[in-house]
Amino acid sequence: MTEKRTLTVLGATGSVGRSTLDLIARQPDSFDVLSLTAHRDVDGLAAAARTVNARRAVIADGILLQPLREALAGTGIETAAGEGAVTEAAAMGADWTMAAIVGTAGLRPVMAALRGGRTVALANKEALVSAGDVMTAAAAESGATLLPVDSEHNAIFQCFDRSQPKAVRRIILTASGGPFRNRSLSEMKSITPAEAVAHPNWSMGSKISVDSATLMNKGLELIEAYHLFPLEPEAFDVVVHPQSVIHSLVEYVDGSVLAQLGSPDMRIPIAYTLAYPARMETPCERLDLVQIARLDFEAPDEERFPALALAKQVLRARGAKPAILNAANEVAVASFLDSRIAFLDIFAIARECVEDFDPPAPASLDEVLEIDREARRRTHEFAGKYCI
Repeated sequence: MTEKRTLTVLGATGSVGRSTLDLIARQPDSFDVLSLTAHRDVDGLAAAARTVNARRAVIADGILLQPLREALAGTGIETAAGEGAVTEAAAMGADWTMAAIVGTAGLRPVMAALRGGRTVALANKEALVSAGDVMTAAAAESGATLLPVDSEHNAIFQCFDRSQPKAVRRIILTASGGPFRNRSLSEMKSITPAEAVAHPNWSMGSKISVDSATLMNKGLELIEAYHLFPLEPEAFDVVVHPQSVIHSLVEYVDGSVLAQLGSPDMRIPIAYTLAYPARMETPCERLDLVQIARLDFEAPDEERFPALALAKQVLRARGAKPAILNAANEVAVASFLDSRIAFLDIFAIARECVEDFDPPAPASLDEVLEIDREARRRTHEFAGKYCI
């Protein structure tokens, strides 16, 4: 009998976490869940811990420890609370860790998992955008295997010949174009948060959906890809592909282009990392190319979606700029979702912070977090000028 793999899921109640748990629950004899974490969703965390028989459940908000204990009373599942407890869960030594905590709150747990030297499935793009050099250095030092979960990076990983990276000419990330692909700039001025979170193809959280609507997500993914695959910034490109069937492409020097295709279901890339280097069955809808009938492509319009051009500028600058962009965008998106600023102001505010703040490149996670804090403080000030 094959020995069970031990797992930890950081961010178990978010969309990626729930998809991960769905796969785990379908093969309960294959996995032993050491720990699940969540930010504030006590009921969701308790239900998930019961379903997969987790050893420990951790809630990041410390004041919710007692409700979590009550929800899991009589189960024998350990409970803990606080940001430190989340990091401790990440350091439990699981064979495989899903890093799906949204935002910079996930940086310390991701670093703890990488230092353990096992396999980390990375769905938290902020880890590599804000602290790419620090994170990849930690993985190299410990020997950890870093597997991308984002559908685009997972697709590249499946197509990229790591034995001969110099044979790769270009990496092309695909973008759905979001819900406003055909909207004019004047029409975008009145976009509401409810419209922005209604993604046409993917089921995602509010923040990620807004990033998709501005194309900032694709810009952040370019930065993430740079840290995952050993090519120069100019080798990374974006093409709009509305059907979201081709998730990314790798072009080789001989003219060959390899693409990974699949239904727009996050359980496919998650399953690839969960079973790696093998593969596992999923309940996902099978791709029917005859029914799809056509695949369309177009260049992204950087005039209507300037966030993509800003991210490319930041990637070329490197240093502290990616961390600043990520922090400024998070603050601006939160302000938009709270209806304090307009949709087009998200980019304007992020650009203002990127151009205004220019600290030295961070050499440690603490320095990354300090840059993040200062960028957020400045962005809140900038956002005040745009309030509606």
